[in-house]
Amino acid sequence: MTIFSTPRDLLRYATTRFNTAGLFFGHGSAEAFDEAAYLILHTLKLPLHKLDPFLDAKLLPEEVQRVLAVIERRATERVPAAYITNEAWLGTYAFYVDERTIVPRSFIAELIPEYFAPWVNNPDGIENILELCTGSGCLSIIMADAFPDAQVDAVDISADALDVARINVDKYELQDRVNLIQSDLYTNVPDKKYDLIITNPPYVNSNSMSQLPKEYLHEPQIALDGGADGMDLVRRIVLGAAERLTDDGILIVEIGNEKEYAEAAFGHLGLTWLTTSQGDDMVFLLTADQLKL
Repeated sequence: MTIFSTPRDLLRYATTRFNTAGLFFGHGSAEAFDEAAYLILHTLKLPLHKLDPFLDAKLLPEEVQRVLAVIERRATERVPAAYITNEAWLGTYAFYVDERTIVPRSFIAELIPEYFAPWVNNPDGIENILELCTGSGCLSIIMADAFPDAQVDAVDISADALDVARINVDKYELQDRVNLIQSDLYTNVPDKKYDLIITNPPYVNSNSMSQLPKEYLHEPQIALDGGADGMDLVRRIVLGAAERLTDDGILIVEIGNEKEYAEAAFGHLGLTWLTTSQGDDMVFLLTADQLKL
C-alpha cells in the first residue's frame, strides 16, 4: 500500500526530492516547493492557482503513481518542468512547448503591458513589429495582443522552433496577424520598415555555456550559445536594425547577465537599460537615430 494519499503528502515528498537532487530552477519556478506544486496540480489536472482546497483530498492509487512518475523524471533526468507538462507561462499567457524550442522566459514580456512607455508615444500607431529569434512565438503573440493594429513578423532560423510557434499562433487564433518566417535573422525578412524590433537572442557566452546546469542541456543549444562574449548574434541584429526601422522606431534586446559584454560592444551607441523585475541590466533599447551613428 502506498504511503502517499494526498497532494500534501506528495508536495512534501517532491520538495524534499527536488532539494536533495540539487535541481536548478530557471524555467518558471523559483524554488523546489513552487515547482513541486505546479507539477502536482498540472498532473492531477487541477487549477494551477488553487492549491489549498485540494491539499488533503484523497487520491486514487493511479493518481499517486502518475504524480510520482513525474516527480522522479524531473529529479532523475533533470528535464525542465515545461517539457514534462508541455506548457510554459509568461505572465497570464500559457504556451505549448517541447524540446524543439527553448522554454519561454523573457523580461521583455514584463514591458509589453506598459507598451514600452515612454519610448512608444502612440501605441495605436504601431503598425509593423519584427521579432527575431522568436522560438515558441510567445513574445510575438503577446505583442500582437498588446498592439491590435499591428502586423507581427516572427523570425527564427529553426524550422522545428517555428513548428512549435505555429501551434501557439493557432491556439491564440492569430494566423492573420503573426507571420512566421524561417530566416537567419534579417535574410528572409520582408523589405519594409518596422516600428518595433524586439529580440531575446542566444546570448550566453562560451564560458557560461560550459557551466550550464543540466536542465539547460535539454534545450536546443543553438538557442543559447552566443559565442565567445555572447554577442555574436546581437552584433548582427544591432548592425542590421537601422535600415529596418522607421525613423522613430526602436530596437529592444534582451541579453540576460551579459551587460558587461553588451556595453563593451555597443556602449558607444548610448544604450538605454530598461527596468525589469531583475533590475536594470537585462534589456537594452536603442532608437533608430542612435543606430544611424
